[in-house]
Amino acid sequence: MPDTLDMLIFWAVVMVRFFIPLAIPRYPLPGVLACLILDGIDQTIFQLFTSLPLEGYQSYDKALDNYYLAIAYLSTMRNWSNLFAFKISRFLFYYRLVGAALFELTQLRAILFIFPNTFEYFFIFYEAVRLKWNPIVLTKNKLITATALIWIFVKLPQEYWIHIAQLDTTDWIRANPLNALILIAYAMFLLGLAWWLLRDLPPMRPGFEIAADSLPVAQEESSGQGSRTSLTVLNSAERFFNNALVEKIALVSLLSIIFAQILPGVRSTNLQLAIGMAIIIIINTALSHWLARRGNHWKSIIQEFIVMSVVNLGIVLAFDYLLPRYGGSINLLNTLFFILLLTLNVTLYDRYREVHIRRNPERSN
Repeated sequence: MPDTLDMLIFWAVVMVRFFIPLAIPRYPLPGVLACLILDGIDQTIFQLFTSLPLEGYQSYDKALDNYYLAIAYLSTMRNWSNLFAFKISRFLFYYRLVGAALFELTQLRAILFIFPNTFEYFFIFYEAVRLKWNPIVLTKNKLITATALIWIFVKLPQEYWIHIAQLDTTDWIRANPLNALILIAYAMFLLGLAWWLLRDLPPMRPGFEIAADSLPVAQEESSGQGSRTSLTVLNSAERFFNNALVEKIALVSLLSIIFAQILPGVRSTNLQLAIGMAIIIIINTALSHWLARRGNHWKSIIQEFIVMSVVNLGIVLAFDYLLPRYGGSINLLNTLFFILLLTLNVTLYDRYREVHIRRNPERSN
């Protein structure tokens, strides 16, 4: 049985991996790079400072990877002004998410090679360009070329190295220190590709745009302390059943299926889990529509998260009370975890989709 210190280190790393991604919407590049670095060193931390068995590390790692990638994807709704780049990122994100779910269900490593995590490095590419340029200068041809270069020269070799060959870079260099020169040469090659791709962009602007732009003002309300701004989450004239509802169900269901593979004591099938998540999302969406039609709106994203968490907690407790009377049951702790995950993603989705629609009104459905 793991000792107390081992478990403290384990949960400290897990909590850091849960909270750092929340910085991505406001500080996209530093946030995602911090997640990437922590993802690269967490296994080393466990090996050096704990005696924990790491047989299930692959599933744990992929689940938390997809959690922070989901936050990164949702932040593209909030921040990205280049609509074509957003479309590419959405495809790359869901392509990888489907692959991650298939991997968790089959444990076939080749699936992760077929469904590479190109989204993450495309996100880094876009945000790196935003440091010195307005990303609107990225044409469709440049974005498609960047996607192809990242897919072929970055992600396929990396996915093969990790999941097919199952090699460790540190051990590879330790076996022959000259191998480090190969990595340096390949890094220089990748930098050359980046220079070739960006060589004809307009002159760079002064300074660095590290923080994302503030949320646009939807309306102003008077208060005793002056004026304050807020965003409505839903347009009361918007159809209830629309593409947004379908996407929320798909997003949360896939994430829940992935997390279900690492949580102990999950008794529901993947289909039951997806149906349960869909029901709660529909209830949440109906509540938001009802409030919007009554002229109410969330004053802040934190307020929405808290209120929706309380609503969803009530739904779960009602199920926990009623199901035993009909021969059913739920694992309350695991269910509460899924509800927290669902509420966080739905809250961010609703809020940032509103920003995305204001920037691109033609994408209201």
